[in-house]
Amino acid sequence: MQTEALNAFVIEKIEDMKGKDIVSINISDKSSFADYMIICSGNSNRHVKSIAQSIAIECRAAGCEPRSMEGNDVGEWALVDLNDIIVHVMTNEQRDKYNLEQLWSE
Repeated sequence: MQTEALNAFVIEKIEDMKGKDIVSINISDKSSFADYMIICSGNSNRHVKSIAQSIAIECRAAGCEPRSMEGNDVGEWALVDLNDIIVHVMTNEQRDKYNLEQLWSE
């Protein structure tokens, strides 16, 4: 799956899981490890875990095996590495604390 198509696919799956405040940032000119970073919020630790697991399952089913998944044990901040796309699913508290959108948009 092409990177832009995968980006749209992941955003659609986050929307399906009722993820909130979805932001996709093109980081290809700032990073050698990925082209896009997708950041979204979940309502609770359980919701964060569910969104991250759903992304991994849906991407596998579409033929895009995630490279790794981290943070899904606690659920405050889960990361799904899809090679060219890094997905961050966070509680609102963690998202406010780390403010990745501002960090990567500058």
